[in-house]
Order: sequence, then structure tokens, then C-alpha cells
Amino acid sequence: MRGFLASSIGVVTAAALALPLALSTPALAEAVPVVPGSTQSLPLVPLGPSTAARIPGVPGMSASPDLPETRGLAPRDVTTFSLVGVVWDDAAAELSGRVQVRTRSVATGAWSGWQDVDTHNGEHAADPDAVERGTGRVRGATAPLWVGPSDGVEIRVQAEHGSAPTRSAARPGRLPSGLRIELVDPGSAPPSSPDGKNGASPGSSPGLPPDDDKGDLAATLPELSMGAAESSSANVPHAPLGALEISALNKADSTADAIAADGGLAAAARPYIGPRPRIVTRRGWGADESLREPGFVYTSTVKAAFVHHTASGNNYACKDAPAVLRSLYRYHVVSSGWRDFGYNFAVDKCGTVYEGRAGGVAKPVLGAHTMGFNADSMGVAVIGTYSSAAPPKAAVDAVARLTAWKLGLFGADPRAKTTLRSGGGNRYKKGSNVKLNVISGHRDGFATECPGRLLYNQLPPTRTASAKLQGR
Repeated sequence: MRGFLASSIGVVTAAALALPLALSTPALAEAVPVVPGSTQSLPLVPLGPSTAARIPGVPGMSASPDLPETRGLAPRDVTTFSLVGVVWDDAAAELSGRVQVRTRSVATGAWSGWQDVDTHNGEHAADPDAVERGTGRVRGATAPLWVGPSDGVEIRVQAEHGSAPTRSAARPGRLPSGLRIELVDPGSAPPSSPDGKNGASPGSSPGLPPDDDKGDLAATLPELSMGAAESSSANVPHAPLGALEISALNKADSTADAIAADGGLAAAARPYIGPRPRIVTRRGWGADESLREPGFVYTSTVKAAFVHHTASGNNYACKDAPAVLRSLYRYHVVSSGWRDFGYNFAVDKCGTVYEGRAGGVAKPVLGAHTMGFNADSMGVAVIGTYSSAAPPKAAVDAVARLTAWKLGLFGADPRAKTTLRSGGGNRYKKGSNVKLNVISGHRDGFATECPGRLLYNQLPPTRTASAKLQGR
């Protein structure tokens, strides 16, 4: 139905706001450089007593089929990578067990200690009947783990005793079929502006490809519209193609831009459109647009924002955030089989906001972030793991700024509650109407630890700060 790799019509950065004139496909293709990167996918093999016993907390194995299954790889040299995750064949199956890896640093040559990989990643996904599933390539996956440049790896995966993958027919104590380790290299850094930062000159914003880049996606999702955003306040005019960032605007200018794009909804939302934050575009963080599927899918509005953490660890510097994003993007698309990056936005520990899924930062783009509640919502992921580590204030403040602007475009009050219809998940029955906070944590829509206890605890003051920025 749709090719897994994007055709030339989709290679432009879709970070943007809308262009007043559409460029030809060749011009779009030339505007975006290809960013190298790679994914090594290695099958995990059964492990015996001598190897399994080397891991703390993992007992030795015997030939008995009644003991929990253990798979993995012995230490080996590999091509350089920076992010690791585990995938399996059936996206409906959950891995009930423990995943541990250790890696060898390129810089020092030393092996790390064993690190746990978060196995509960299925909730960060498309709704069961969403367009993501139409590719036939969606896989089950753990959360990814950022380890930095590495050239050696060892991994062990052990099923819980007496447990089976939750939604599969595997026997108790068994692991999902088709387990593979994915080793992701993010590729080269994005181009820099003359000032050495990953950004363009003040006042610049990137553009969108032509609106006819829609393929047959609309036919697969009758409840959604490929063109729903074209007449909404999501269109912000006069955005030049290829910029590395969308500059910040004060409250008055953000409101004026929104009304200029669409005087209807935006005028109704006035005076509660918050100031637009600076946003690093997909081109700015170096997204390879040839990886994703062409075309964009929109819902009718943005009624809620779901806050997440990436569960990829906190061992990154802010200068590495673009590389982390390129790795997450490749893991979502190449390894997990999603049509694009799952979240609509990402925020690093220093408070920089990044464009996520392509289709336009001011548009109601359908994401794959909160299973059951992707429609009419946006997903914001803070890069890191915040179950036991406190999120930096800069990151929390950035979430407030971003939601004040984006929710304001659609008239949503960050302090209020809203009703969303469930698309199916482990917490709410498909089709049920669910009342949620306009700014919710992932765990509010799906039974999960995400966004981590300490980030979740910051949501009440974030709602207040976001509303204040809107002028409420």
C-alpha cells in the first residue's frame, strides 16, 4: 500500500509551518541533505548455564524446558553504535522479563557495567487500528537505551518464571519469537548556522512540502482527514524552506501569526495563545527524511497534551541531544516499523524544544505516543528517564512554554479537563469517552510508569505555568 521508505516527494523536512507556494519535488529533494546512519540487527540465540550465570540476578540454565527461557549474545565486536534496543516479531506481544546489556566505549575501550533496558514500550505506540499498523511491519520493542559511541556489546534477555508474553500464545516462561538486538548509529551531526549553533537566523521558519503529498492514507483512516489542518489555525504563513529552527515569538506576535493563518479558530482562541517557543526543526537535528513514510496524517484538533519520558537514560549531554533524536527516530522507524518518529515534540534536559513527527509543528499531526489516545492530542517527550531522577527545571519549563503555545492555537485551557474517545489500550475500552486533564501524563491514558514518577509529579505546576503564559 505504501512503501516503507519515503519516496522523493516526502524528503523535505516537514518541520514547518506552511509555505505560501509549493516547490517542485526535485527542488525539495535537493533542499535536504542525506544524514548517514545505520542499524545493525542481530538475532538473539539461546544461552546455556555458563553464560547466563554471568549476569547478576540471572540463575544458571539447565536443559529443562520448564525453566525461564534466556536468550542473548556473548561479548562481540560490532560496528560503532550509540543506542540499543530489542525488538521481536509480534507487536501485540509483550516481553515479560528482564533485558540487560553492557557495552564497550569507543573513547576508552572499557566495558560498562550491566544496564537494564525498560521492557515496557508497547504503550508508546499507535492505536490498534491506526495507519501505523497498515505497514504490516510494526514490531514489538523495548524502550531504547542511549549508551554513547560504542563498538562492543553483550546482551541477556530472560523471561519471568511462569510468565508468557502477555498478548501472545507463547508458553509460560517463554520469550516472544524473533528477538533481535538493534544497534543504532545516529550518523553525522546536522549542519550548523554561522554562529555555530544548531539553529537559523532569527525570524526564520522551515516549510512544508506540497499538500498533495498524501498518498492513500486518508482512505485507511476514515475518521481522520489528511487535509483537516489546511484550514485551521495550524497554518502559520511565510515560512522559508530549509531553516534549522523556528524562532521564538512573543505572545502578541504568536497571536497575530495564528490569526493571519486562519482568522476563525485563532480569533476564537484569542487572547489565550501563548508565546511560541524556539523549536529546532527536523532538519535542525538532522532527520533523514528518506526513512519515514511519505504523506502526513492529521486529526481534527488538539484537545490534550500527553507528557512522556523517552526512558532512554540520562547519560547524555545537551550537545548530544540531536544525535539521541536521530537514534530514537531510526529506532522508531527502521527497528519498530512505525511510519515516523512517534512523538510530536521532544525536549532535552537543557530545555531545548525539538520538532518530532513530520507534518507541521502547528498542525494536529497524528502521532504514535499514547496508545488509545493519539487522535486529537499531542505527545511531548522529555529525553531521559525520570522514575528516580528529577527532571531538570529547564525541561519542565520548556514543556509549559510549548503547551501554552500549541494548546492555545486550538483554544485549550491547560488547567481544564477534556474528553477523548479511546482508540483501544490496556486501561480504557475502545470507543469509551474518557475525561482527562488537558495536560496529562502518559500513565493517565495507559497503564504505564511513563513519564516517570518525578516528572509526573511536576504536571500540576506545569498546568498552572502553561495557563499563565496563555494569559489565563
